[in-house]
Amino acid sequence: MAEKLSVKLQETAAYIREQGVKEVEFGLILGSGLGELADEIENPVVIPYEKIPHFPVSTVVGHAGQLVYGDLSGKKVLAMQGRFHYYEGNSMQAVTFPVRVMKALGAHSMVVTNAAGGVNTSFTPGNLMLITDQINFTGTNPLIGENDDDLGPRFPDMSEPYDKAYGKVARQVADKLKITLQQGIYMGYSGPTYETPAEIRMSRMMGADAVGMSTVPEVIVARHMDMRVLGVTCVTNLAAGMQANLNHEEVVETTERVKADFKSLIKETLQNL
Repeated sequence: MAEKLSVKLQETAAYIREQGVKEVEFGLILGSGLGELADEIENPVVIPYEKIPHFPVSTVVGHAGQLVYGDLSGKKVLAMQGRFHYYEGNSMQAVTFPVRVMKALGAHSMVVTNAAGGVNTSFTPGNLMLITDQINFTGTNPLIGENDDDLGPRFPDMSEPYDKAYGKVARQVADKLKITLQQGIYMGYSGPTYETPAEIRMSRMMGADAVGMSTVPEVIVARHMDMRVLGVTCVTNLAAGMQANLNHEEVVETTERVKADFKSLIKETLQNL
């Protein structure tokens, strides 16, 4: 399996380079309703997922399903407009494959974004949250199976999943732009159900500030390959038991409302990294 992964990675990276993608500094993973940031990439090279060898296809509403390469805030970025989820029936290896591809194309860092439910009672819908740490509650791990030592160590250190120096820059930028930037711990569930009120109470007791169905596997794989990570959550709703009901339309609607702040924060932070 390990050898196959390396071979697949080489084939995918070669195809993407053939489309005109050169060096990559930052990989960007844009979550539900946040994909518009990729529209601001200059000199874009756009590659639909279905054309990329070994890539899964995104099935979630609000996810465009394409790679966008180019210049953003003076950095060479490769953005995923729409990510893959475990709940879509993908293996964890498929979910995280694009992160491996970013690294194979030269990316030293990854900016990961998501829409999530707020568990911290001081948060309000529309808040942005800097992710400082994570809890893997998906019930699995993308590194289970044979380890490819060329990609990373068998037992990766997760002491600092999210880069502290990057986080500090993001906080400074938020202060400058007068954007409210909460900070906290993101807890990853498998989905696709939203959590029950009891699960939310448990999450809060375990130290989570926000819950979602993505991000955790991608960050594990990024750290496995020693990539630096910046994570930003858009708190789109209060979690179960904290508001009347939950639906995906509200997630997209709230991201719509705060996307100007979100885009400014990411662009200016990138410029300063």
